[in-house]
Amino acid sequence: MDHIDWTRLKTGEVNLGTSIMAVQFDGGVVIGADSRTTTGSYIANRVTDKLTHVHDRIYCCRSGSAADTQAVADIVHQGLQMYSQTAGEAPSVLHASALFQRVCYENKDALSAGIIVAGWDKEVGPSVYNIPLGGGLFRQPWAIGGSGSTYVYGYCDATYREGWGRDETVNFVKNTLALAMARDGSSGGVIRMCVITEDKVERLFVPGDELPKFWEGHEVLGEPLKKRVTDTGVVPMAVEV
Repeated sequence: MDHIDWTRLKTGEVNLGTSIMAVQFDGGVVIGADSRTTTGSYIANRVTDKLTHVHDRIYCCRSGSAADTQAVADIVHQGLQMYSQTAGEAPSVLHASALFQRVCYENKDALSAGIIVAGWDKEVGPSVYNIPLGGGLFRQPWAIGGSGSTYVYGYCDATYREGWGRDETVNFVKNTLALAMARDGSSGGVIRMCVITEDKVERLFVPGDELPKFWEGHEVLGEPLKKRVTDTGVVPMAVEV
């Protein structure tokens, strides 16, 4: 073959058609992802764990080719283990993100990998870094990625507020991912979340039959719709005949 079309996956390659997310809050970060892995229109795995541990307080969310992102995460995990042994201290989230960025950028023509790195370190506390396709590196208060992210950028922009605590952030991540999974055919399954703070890493799980459906309305959900009569103050416009 004379020409390689990098816009397509390699033969037999598994794609993480996905929705991933990470949000910083006061004291930690919340990361989350759906669990659907697809090969074309076929769902290869409906309970995939896309939240990957790379160090004690640093995790990454993976989107793109499953093989590529797993290989990159393994390389970074090894590099961080070597760093912690030689330096005698835990690596920072920025250091881990820089390793991800270097691997992704130096191999950008051969990889299909969009990665979000998040965690807590003693230098800056909680932080979130986005590494989209092509190998850029951007620190953001919240980041979303994967095929489902295009459906929820507007919701995130309108909903996110600075100064949230743990519970508000967990609820925001859960609602955003549920909305993306409902709109995107390549996202689905269950929601896995992880709350990373200085003290611990807490795993959270939302089964598929308990996903939020706040956007569907009470009538669709089978709940009684309370009729409210409100005075809008709108006066009908007079029409001249």
